Amino acid sequence: MDPVWTTTVLLVPCVVVLTAGFFYLYSVIIGLLTKTSVRNKVVVITDALSGLGKECAAVFHRGGARLILCGKSWEKLEELTDDLANASDPTLTFPSKLVLLDFGDMDSMPEVISEILECYGCLDIIIFNSSMKVKAPAQTLSLEMDKLLMDNNYFGPATLAKGLLPSMISRRTGHLLLVNSIQGKLAVPFRSAYAASKHAVQAFFDCLRAEVEEYSISVSTINHTFISLSAPSENTETSICSLSYTKKLGVSPDEAATEIVKTLSNKRKEVVISPSLPKMAVYARSFFPNVFFAVMAAGVKHAEASENM
Repeated sequence: MDPVWTTTVLLVPCVVVLTAGFFYLYSVIIGLLTKTSVRNKVVVITDALSGLGKECAAVFHRGGARLILCGKSWEKLEELTDDLANASDPTLTFPSKLVLLDFGDMDSMPEVISEILECYGCLDIIIFNSSMKVKAPAQTLSLEMDKLLMDNNYFGPATLAKGLLPSMISRRTGHLLLVNSIQGKLAVPFRSAYAASKHAVQAFFDCLRAEVEEYSISVSTINHTFISLSAPSENTETSICSLSYTKKLGVSPDEAATEIVKTLSNKRKEVVISPSLPKMAVYARSFFPNVFFAVMAAGVKHAEASENM
């Protein structure tokens, strides 16, 4: 028998086994990190109904956290709670507490803060993952829309953080984790209000990090490109293009949840989840601003030319 063929036959199964072993060990390590990070901890998720929120709820629930799940729909929160309960061992997990939360309704925030504090009387981890997006030329957006984005993406999280911080300060422990867009660092055309709100909330948590360090409270920010919620249909050309774009720039909910677990475990202050191109753009904005602005302007002109063709 050909020695090359023999080597190949023997090598392929070994590679498969080693690869499978690597992924198994990785999953075990992540599972251990989750249990270490959140076991018996009181964890608030501000938008448990989003793709990332549901993934985090499932991961933390399996890890033995005492979850406080927030969202705009009580019915959907109850459905999520039932799904979590049905997928876990009730002797190893805790039933989730539910709180209605809509950052678009700032008048309700004092009541929301009181309800969250009443759930367990204390807090260990708050995951700020709520977000509202809009894409349009700046001159076409109304002031009402600008205010709505600022309420959802900045004033809401900032108000909630300030309302819950005294509880953490009194216990001298806690971790606030902001899931923010990479546009908190990088402004992109046609997203003026969205980028402004993300810059604002990034600055707030950066300042807060230094202010609460003396109380042994950690503040982390995770900046991503975007969360891909679901795989598109395979039957249309548009869907194929969308899937390709998602694979290149998007982050799946499970990838983001894994990064959140690791960030909570090692208390990293800042994480950027992004392919190399957006990361390079962030550095270009800092060190070569004129080049960055020229590229952005050229992109807008190209988009306008394509629309007029």
